[in-house]
Amino acid sequence: MIIGGMTTLPETTLSLPASAALRLTDWGVIRAQGEDAAKFLHSQLTQDFALLGPDQARLAGFCSAKGRLLATLLGWREGEHDVLLALPAALLPAILKRLSMFVLRAKCKLSDASAEWAIWGEIAQPQDGARWALSREDGEDGEGARIRLPDVASHSRWLRIQPAAAAAPALPTLNAQDWAWLEVQAGLAWVQAATQEQFVPQMLNLELLDGVNFKKGCYPGQEVVARSQYRGTLKRRTFLYELQGAAQAGQEIFHSEDPGQPAGLVALAAVRDDGRSLILAETKIAALESGSLHLGGPDGPRLQPRALPYELKSLE
Repeated sequence: MIIGGMTTLPETTLSLPASAALRLTDWGVIRAQGEDAAKFLHSQLTQDFALLGPDQARLAGFCSAKGRLLATLLGWREGEHDVLLALPAALLPAILKRLSMFVLRAKCKLSDASAEWAIWGEIAQPQDGARWALSREDGEDGEGARIRLPDVASHSRWLRIQPAAAAAPALPTLNAQDWAWLEVQAGLAWVQAATQEQFVPQMLNLELLDGVNFKKGCYPGQEVVARSQYRGTLKRRTFLYELQGAAQAGQEIFHSEDPGQPAGLVALAAVRDDGRSLILAETKIAALESGSLHLGGPDGPRLQPRALPYELKSLE
């Protein structure tokens, strides 16, 4: 597979159980409550929430007026009117505050519902099914939801959201490093505190993962996002790399033939005990035509390209 002139290499395989689960304590939940909840979120996020069905979840971005991502979120309906949004807990207070500024007269109340819910990441052997499909699960402590996440080659993945008092899933415990590695392999870079306002959605390939609806109405930054899509102005995309050494979100990437300025930014990283890292890095497309990419500086660890699990399309 050739991307921008570089041959991608086979992914590093992990030794994983057939099925397992991990409590994701670094995730939180925002509740949008009221008869205008879906309509309000429709006006603020990159996805269509007005037509959100009970058996669906929506991946979406929340952008600044300049079209830069403040957060990526996963939303689904709870009951007749309410909508729940899952996102990294480190971003939740600021996102909740900013969204609340725009509620105005809408019949919608926003609140931090993290204490009400436990979020689990689950893996299983490959199964049929579409990403973002949602199934309801009844339990003694109330109803929960199970949302299909983007798969990797070796496993299917889900996000399980259940009442905080409910028992843990009856599955072996998944190693946190393995879950992080699979998250990066899946090609979806959730916005982190270190990467807020760094990317328009297409720089993170968000539209390729059904995170942007170009037919819906306006939302903050919509004109910038649409212009990037239809005018061929996007010069950067997110690619998958492996390297020897520790990496973290927000680190800069440098190109061997243009060492004086950054050629990209780490969007999401997973680090293993043996010192290897797998990263999703937003990179100048032109930088892939020749030379090499390095973490942190032109003399830093060299990035080895890995294959994304979806086709990366050019907007030019």
